[in-house]
Amino acid sequence: MSFLSELKSRANALQGLQLDAQHDFMANTQACELACRMAQSYLQDVCAQLNVIQPPAPGAYSLDGKVPFPALVQRNFRCDARRKMLRNAEVCDYIGVGWELVPGTGKVATHTVTVNFPPDLERVTQRLSVGQIQHERKDMRHPDSNKLLAYVFDYQTESRAFITLTPDHDAGRIAFRVINVGGFSVLNTVYPAAQVTPSLLDELAKKLVGQPSRFG
Repeated sequence: MSFLSELKSRANALQGLQLDAQHDFMANTQACELACRMAQSYLQDVCAQLNVIQPPAPGAYSLDGKVPFPALVQRNFRCDARRKMLRNAEVCDYIGVGWELVPGTGKVATHTVTVNFPPDLERVTQRLSVGQIQHERKDMRHPDSNKLLAYVFDYQTESRAFITLTPDHDAGRIAFRVINVGGFSVLNTVYPAAQVTPSLLDELAKKLVGQPSRFG
């Protein structure tokens, strides 16, 4: 075989691999788009139903693990989606659901939590951030020495929760990020696009209202 023939053989092999990869990208993109269209429609419908029901928030909400929030209800669910350009085609960028967590009494109060150890401070500040909780931080100091004794947080007893679906069109997967469902926490999980079905979203909806769920 001449050297030119060898180069042609290598080029043909590479072209075959590139064509296979292009077909995989197209199939994965199509699977993600189908799953995202279904998920957006499903989640919009779920939001409409939950806005009527206003279910109690499952689990326990506390900044320090000691002082609980009052019993919370979930309301004002909203579903939104954004699109982007990928390989000269418009595709789903992400789907987001957000809602409020408010006291069942309807009255938001100001509560206080005091922390004086670094792990507790990190835990409280992280949960304040994750929960998008309005708060004010103060330093508690010794009246004579001015030594820092503790941090005091005055916070509002209301929060927000979120779900975000982000497709990876090349890999054919959809990442779920579930924030503040069942407590101040973040759940990250990924499913192949083909597994993002109404049955899977049923499990997610069950999780939102505190029913036994296999989601995640």
